[in-house]
Amino acid sequence: MLDFFEKLIYNNEMSKKAPYERKNKQDKSVYRALVLIMQFGINMLVPIGFMSWLGILLDRRCGTSFFMVLFFFIGAIAGFQNIWRMARSVYDGQPHGEKTGGQAERKDAGKDDDQ
Repeated sequence: MLDFFEKLIYNNEMSKKAPYERKNKQDKSVYRALVLIMQFGINMLVPIGFMSWLGILLDRRCGTSFFMVLFFFIGAIAGFQNIWRMARSVYDGQPHGEKTGGQAERKDAGKDDDQ
């Protein structure tokens, strides 16, 4: 009977620790990939949606029917440009939004000249 309770307590303590031990780098990489896919979708859909809405608004105000189509294509081009920039930064290994040749490199170059 005592053996049964020891196993029960041991298994209960191990089950509490299991979720913390399961987190590893592979799980994080899966989440990062899913976030990246969602960012691609958002970076494509937001410019298209906003520019289409703006085109519909202008069409209603002006009584025309070509602004929506024109602004849709402008939004699509902007979305593809956003995706291109993000894909290039991911491929180069830089965080999204950072550019090369920043102030840190210029500061280091100035220190070399002084020495």
